Amino acid sequence: MKREIITYPNKRLFLKSEPVQEFNEELHTLLDDMYETMIAYNGVGLAAIQVDIPLRVMLVNIPDENEEQKKEDLLEIINPELTFLDDEQITCNEGCLSVPDFYEEVTRNKNIYLKYQDRFGNFKELEARGFLAVAIQHENDHLNGHLFIEKIAYSKKQKFDKEFKKNLKAKKKNTQAKK
Repeated sequence: MKREIITYPNKRLFLKSEPVQEFNEELHTLLDDMYETMIAYNGVGLAAIQVDIPLRVMLVNIPDENEEQKKEDLLEIINPELTFLDDEQITCNEGCLSVPDFYEEVTRNKNIYLKYQDRFGNFKELEARGFLAVAIQHENDHLNGHLFIEKIAYSKKQKFDKEFKKNLKAKKKNTQAKK
């Protein structure tokens, strides 16, 4: 079932998510729903907090060389523990389903090591590089109550704030015009 994505400035996006304790059917339903939601909104990742569930659960599904997202490449990451392998950085143009229609350059670690659990509670490990590492860090930030817009330069943040307020005003005007 596709779920609603909460968007900025919803204060719930800034909650720190709690660890998953039970690996049960309820968790499996959440994971399945999150996948359906992520694909429906053309995302490459989704954290549970984005569908208003404050649990340490995230999905990442990077498109392949043909720009296709295959379910067999899906990473279901529960209770992640992330460490950086080195100081090498990468800059990517990031967007977020919870901050619609805004993209900006963000610098992150290029190489990470991840310990996590799968949907059944099995422990897994993964080394990720490049765009996969960026996507995992982006979703992990959500679990810690942070958005990518907090990582952009001050001048770009001001530009975002100005655009956001302008779009909010336009939406409000359209809503009132329809009444």
